[in-house]
Amino acid sequence: MPLIMLDYKKFSFFWVFLLLFGCQPEQKLQRTQGDALGTTYSILYADTRPNESILDSIDAVFLRMNQSMSTYWPNSTISKINRGEVVQADADFRNVFSAAHQVWGQTDGYFDPTVGALVNAYGFGPTKPLAVIDDKVIDSLLVITGFSNVSLLENGTVRKAHKNTYFDFNAIAKGYTVDMLSKMLKSFGYEHFLVEVGGELFASGIHPEKQQPWRVAIDHPLQEKNRDYIATLSLQNQGLASSGNYRKFRTDALGNNYVHTINPKTGKTVKSNVLSSSVLAPTTMLADAYATALMAMPFDKGKALIKSLADVEALWVLAEKDSVRVVVTEGFVFDRH
Repeated sequence: MPLIMLDYKKFSFFWVFLLLFGCQPEQKLQRTQGDALGTTYSILYADTRPNESILDSIDAVFLRMNQSMSTYWPNSTISKINRGEVVQADADFRNVFSAAHQVWGQTDGYFDPTVGALVNAYGFGPTKPLAVIDDKVIDSLLVITGFSNVSLLENGTVRKAHKNTYFDFNAIAKGYTVDMLSKMLKSFGYEHFLVEVGGELFASGIHPEKQQPWRVAIDHPLQEKNRDYIATLSLQNQGLASSGNYRKFRTDALGNNYVHTINPKTGKTVKSNVLSSSVLAPTTMLADAYATALMAMPFDKGKALIKSLADVEALWVLAEKDSVRVVVTEGFVFDRH
């Protein structure tokens, strides 16, 4: 009879491995949510139980964003630069400035964060709005508007041709914040998560319970009391951002209505049949910036822009008489509602 030899060390280790790793607790969907940056946020991630240690890190990211780019914080980097102080910009400001400059060039100037003085004048910023905005006022504000009049120097300081040029990164900073929260989650080892700040999203991996890509929805721009969606879609390792003129508007002393999208070229608020735009991009920061630009650009020019960009897709909702029409680029796959 042949002699059978057993390697007991390997045999024992195999069973220990099964005991320790074969019955690991199942990862489930965890959620943390709250208020930040003047809006709400929600973070979904896969873990066996809620991870309390990420709460402080979430707060730290929001604090960084406010200290860098909040025009409502008087001692933030952007507020100091807007007042004409010579300060070395922090890394977050520099990152957003560089991305904004890229999108400004790609959009032929329709995306321009130096539009801040006009934003304030129309009543969509931290300062008191002007009672009436006429052509003379607009012309004076256009003089200090324009990304071609500013530059980020190698030493981290910002040079402005006009001392009163006012930066407003609101149209890109929220998306950047989503990306920074996503980066933080990855630093903790998470691969499957969904980050949302004020409606801007980034999805990583898959839904841990459904084992499928994350499913998200785009609001219907004409929704009334009940929440209604214009589309739902699968999102995986992409950012999604939407912009629209259907929620923010202001009426001046003469009864003129102004939407919050401003054309940096004319200094006037945009009037068009484009109710909203939604953009898919590799980062939420870029999706946020492009979605804003599409609201300011003529529709055909916006379509040409998206077609020229790699890994970027878009959806527009257009007003047509008593209904709406949805237009998408070829790679924007969604379910109609």
